[in-house]
Amino acid sequence: MTMRNVISAFELDQGIREHGWLAVDCRFALSDVSQGARDYGLGHIPGAVYADLNRDLSDLSKTTQGRHPLPDDADFAALLERWGWAPDVPVVAYDAAGGALAASRLWWMLRAFGARDVAVLDGGLPAWTDAGFAMSQDLPQRETTSVSGKFDLRRMVDSPTLQALLPSPGLCLIDARAANRYRGDVEPLDPVAGHVPGACNRPFSENLRDNGHFKPVDQLRREFASLLGTHAATEAVHMCGSGVTACHNLLAMEHAGFSGSRLYAPSWSGWIVDPSRPTATGSG
Repeated sequence: MTMRNVISAFELDQGIREHGWLAVDCRFALSDVSQGARDYGLGHIPGAVYADLNRDLSDLSKTTQGRHPLPDDADFAALLERWGWAPDVPVVAYDAAGGALAASRLWWMLRAFGARDVAVLDGGLPAWTDAGFAMSQDLPQRETTSVSGKFDLRRMVDSPTLQALLPSPGLCLIDARAANRYRGDVEPLDPVAGHVPGACNRPFSENLRDNGHFKPVDQLRREFASLLGTHAATEAVHMCGSGVTACHNLLAMEHAGFSGSRLYAPSWSGWIVDPSRPTATGSG
């Protein structure tokens, strides 16, 4: 099968019951890094495993690569083994923030690792409970598997590459942070405020309706087409504060039919590690 990038709670329920899909709870709170795990223990989608953004989806020892550096290939493969994942097992990631913390991050990581059938639950956990589906406190018992693979480096750019690309008219750099952080009006997380010169701003929240579900595909397609202008989707590079919410824009673009854009995983927190790199403030 080839799974769509965004699926409904009803599709997830059927996939778990009839086809053994793997659900992954990615709930996380920047203000309390242990809250996601606590919430998972209090109740989660039946059979779901838990992915901690800091522990499982990042390698915080890489102190020069931003606040949420990607883990090494072997470490991510070992995580997938503990989950009992295999290439023929579809995966659906969910959180409680419309996919932004950190379901879209896992979606992107799995896609970059070579997984075909991976999606994000539209509307997140609230959509599951609103549909009347049950929650569970049981911890799943899954048989470990053997997983090998590597992240596809063609799906990402590093800091030197991005710096070399900045003067190029063929770059469309898209920053997913809130507008006030992009402008540099406030900066609650990083020691320097502002954005990478030349980046445009597309807050990830603009991908969602008020109920936390993604906007209709046609609307997303129009909005991203306007953002890209004359650029091809393959010329787009996505960033945010630490490479997490940027994946939400990547997901929204893929959902809208724009494939091939890349992630600047270190993002703003990795960019400013080197004070010689240029920064900008304001709306342009």
